[in-house]
Amino acid sequence: MAAPITYQQLVDRTDHFAPPTVLTAAAPLSRMRYPDGHVGWLATGLEVAKEVLSSPAFSHNFHSAHFPMLKKGEPFPSMPIIPGMFIHMDPPEHTRYRGMLTAEFGTGRMAELVPRIQEIAAGQLDELRAQGSPADLLTAYIRPLVLRVLSEVVGVPYEDTPVLAALADTANDDDVPLEDEFAAEKRAFFLTRDLVERARTSPGDDILGRLTAVEGLSDREITNMLLVVFVAGFATCEGAVAAAALALLHHGDQLATFRAVAASGRGTESAVEELLRYTTVNQYQIFRTALEDVRLRGELVRKGDTVTVSLPAANRDPARFGCPAHLDLAREDAAGHIAFGYGPHACVGRRLGRAVLGIALETLVLGLPEPALDEPLEDIPLRARTPVLSVQRLPVRW
Repeated sequence: MAAPITYQQLVDRTDHFAPPTVLTAAAPLSRMRYPDGHVGWLATGLEVAKEVLSSPAFSHNFHSAHFPMLKKGEPFPSMPIIPGMFIHMDPPEHTRYRGMLTAEFGTGRMAELVPRIQEIAAGQLDELRAQGSPADLLTAYIRPLVLRVLSEVVGVPYEDTPVLAALADTANDDDVPLEDEFAAEKRAFFLTRDLVERARTSPGDDILGRLTAVEGLSDREITNMLLVVFVAGFATCEGAVAAAALALLHHGDQLATFRAVAASGRGTESAVEELLRYTTVNQYQIFRTALEDVRLRGELVRKGDTVTVSLPAANRDPARFGCPAHLDLAREDAAGHIAFGYGPHACVGRRLGRAVLGIALETLVLGLPEPALDEPLEDIPLRARTPVLSVQRLPVRW
């Protein structure tokens, strides 16, 4: 077998839309050397990725994992199991916590939320147009839109959302000192804990209000559950909208296609799936650890081995997608992507993410005359060395 891929190669992105070439050129399952010296595995094929993410033979418990990336320049420390931090748990604990949130993001709840998301997007577009061309689409439209939606869905006052957004920003930026991230984490925790205490006596029609009604659920558990939902949801949703908007603005023919479909009223659901597949902003912090010896693609993955799953590479698997490096909103197989993960840990808020992405883009392309990038693509800085891909700014004129 070839020499192991190194963890540094996971972030060697030189393209605004494509993952590092080494990932798309790799075998579906390859050896990988982790920051702590562990030689585990990297899954880039769609089918092997889905097998790892769905098999009970693999654990998502961070306590026993080898982390695929450095944390502020150092190997990631082992993490204990924290009450309510369900994203790092295995069944049955993960199942119990996640079950409390399933209905909050179900099809019925999404149907109720869509008109309000449309209203928020329209209002934010009015503010963008009032500001005038050119503008930074990230700060003037995308970020406030996502924060307003999450504010109402989760139950965090809009004026408090920058505190939680700051936690996502610092955790996803290795240039921010660790002490600054800890300070942001502390502010976010105490703010959310205070909101939980208030909701105990005055619950709202939101996730926070309904969690406080769950018998036996402690304030600490609710606080951590809300932090997971809000911070992870914010980073992923903002990154997805920004990456998709950038992709459309760069691919003028696809922008025209999206606008025509949106104007027709036929629905942009298929186009949204292709944009999710093509951009795939969840980059490299998706990994599982084998609980037993497992055979994958003819290779023996031993108990204790960590397998990192590259969602961007899996979503460009030529064995599953024709011409995977091309953005094609007419693609018929895009819905087979795993941009939101797969299996029991697939993003619980994926329906909300799809709704926000579709509505944000439809509102934008129908509401702005002749939108275009205000700088060359190569001058638009990425936030690439982060678990969630995004841009640092998105200058647009119209």
